[in-house]
Amino acid sequence: MPHFVIECSENVLKQHSPKTIMQKIHNTAVSSGLFDSWDIKVRINQYTHYTIGNTTEDFIHVFANIMEGRSTSQKRNLSRMAVKDLNELFPEVNVISINIRDFEKATYCNKSMI
Repeated sequence: MPHFVIECSENVLKQHSPKTIMQKIHNTAVSSGLFDSWDIKVRINQYTHYTIGNTTEDFIHVFANIMEGRSTSQKRNLSRMAVKDLNELFPEVNVISINIRDFEKATYCNKSMI
């Protein structure tokens, strides 16, 4: 059920295919031991128009939305793994980041729950 939404400058997708980038994040999530492989969702949004400190420097940011219940330590480890793995794929991109947000079980709903 985790959702990983990768936002990046359009030049990032010229360096590696969207499939390669999404697979890298999927593999990171699996290797964290926190999620089942079949349940991980990954998407990419690319940006043509953006500013990073008043520049158009390339960037990658991952928004990770996961079900509540993981410890701060587990989430910190996942964050560090994701940035490390993306940095290996994109050593020339200086702005690589992630934040992890928890879904509340009480308020989460999907089609299969109705």
